[in-house]
Amino acid sequence: MKKEFNDTGVCVPNMHYMVDTSKQINEILHNLIKRGKYFTINRARQFGKTTTIFLLSEYLKKKHDYFVIRTSFEGTGDEIFNTPKNFSKGILKHISIKNKLINPEISEDFEQASTKVSNLDDLSYFITQYVKKKEKKIVLIIDEVDKSSNNQLFLSFLGMLRDKYLLRNQGSDYTFHSVILAGVHDIKTLKVKIRDGKEAKLNSPWNIAVDFDIDLSFKPDAIVTMLDDYTQTTGIKMDKKTISEKLYYYTSGYPYLVSKLCKFIDEKIITQRKSQNWTLQDVEDAFEMIVYSGYSTTLFDSIAKNLQNNSKLYNFIYDIVIQNKTKSFVINDIIVYLAYTYGIIKNQNNKCSIHNRIFEQRIYDLILSILDNSNHFKSAIFHDKYYSGNDLNMSYILQRFQQFFKESYSQKDKTFIEREGKLLFLSYLKPIINSNGYDFKEPVVGDERRMDIVITFNKKRYVTELKIWRGAKYHQTGLQQLSDYLDIYSLKNGYLVIFDFNKDKQYKQEQIRFKDKDIFAVRV
Repeated sequence: MKKEFNDTGVCVPNMHYMVDTSKQINEILHNLIKRGKYFTINRARQFGKTTTIFLLSEYLKKKHDYFVIRTSFEGTGDEIFNTPKNFSKGILKHISIKNKLINPEISEDFEQASTKVSNLDDLSYFITQYVKKKEKKIVLIIDEVDKSSNNQLFLSFLGMLRDKYLLRNQGSDYTFHSVILAGVHDIKTLKVKIRDGKEAKLNSPWNIAVDFDIDLSFKPDAIVTMLDDYTQTTGIKMDKKTISEKLYYYTSGYPYLVSKLCKFIDEKIITQRKSQNWTLQDVEDAFEMIVYSGYSTTLFDSIAKNLQNNSKLYNFIYDIVIQNKTKSFVINDIIVYLAYTYGIIKNQNNKCSIHNRIFEQRIYDLILSILDNSNHFKSAIFHDKYYSGNDLNMSYILQRFQQFFKESYSQKDKTFIEREGKLLFLSYLKPIINSNGYDFKEPVVGDERRMDIVITFNKKRYVTELKIWRGAKYHQTGLQQLSDYLDIYSLKNGYLVIFDFNKDKQYKQEQIRFKDKDIFAVRV
């Protein structure tokens, strides 16, 4: 079977090109499982949880002193949670079914037990007897647990496992050596009502769980191991170190995104040319493919849904992406927690940062689409003078935006323009570049200063700064910053849009020679 880059479901070594995760698997084994810890692997969607569980299970099976019982709440339905009897029988039956082909011994034992239990006490007694007679340490792994985490019976089950864990440590019971729960949400932070009719308590049935702080993202050196697998299998050549760094640059190591970009390059980009060797431009092209708003995945759909279904979360992300506001990373803040849980943000020096450049661009497009549909912003009308051959005529675009702004938004209040000025320009720009390009904000590697907009069109870049006029001294600082940005891309031409709130302002256009750069500026 020919290997491929996998962007759906579990990654399997003999079927897929994979990152070498043996370091993470060893960390989980030595730091958590060998110490008999109970823990949750909570990561955002398509962040490698299920693959990690699969690889961990396979590894543990080779260890003679461990016995793995693995199952998932995926597809259990709601009936199992109707009564304690249904749950006790159902979870054993579900484990039996999940292990029928891969582990018949487990399947038969749990099938028989399912016919004898009627409540959680019976289930607890079965676990005690089952573990007691086994010579190996039993590791229970349950995936997709948060699909049932709002159900009281499931929470009671967790509470039962917690109690057995505590009794085991006191030498008073037998139970699983280690229990691993995997899902998007962190189960140990649940706020639950322990008993019906009693006062709700801010308590967790899983407060015995230790923190899972093992990094599952793919760093550049890890991405190289996947590219090693690919090049050795296919014979295709590339500068693996440089390619891996560029993949990380756009994805911040989000496993699904790394694999997806590689899949685009392998299956769509290099097949259209004679040479199959990978280049940095291939990564750029793959980035453009994945950020194009017409391309959809369940991951992007999930992020869009989460943002649009929660106005506080939407406004929080809007402030970061559009307003460049600094937000402290405080995980106890429910909005920060949600944004982090959904994988939208990461902790960067104790500040909230959008997890990766792909997410930032997709969120940009989502916000622009929402605003376009609300009729608050107007777009440019097509004009062939926007283009010069295959290039953008940026000077003309800025001149037309200046006129457009004067006619449509000059009477808007200062607060609106300060807050929405960037969106006004992006909304105007979008139809001009949509067919052959994209725009995005890019943190500059090294000092993480923000350039406002980098427009990529037909593989050429146009760096455009948006600034508020705050006097000549500030203006010179802005020109220096723009000049520095241009140096990064080895460009000599830049563009500047100045929002001037002085009552006597003039709608000027000027060509500025700053050091060795030519900067075209318009004032609006």
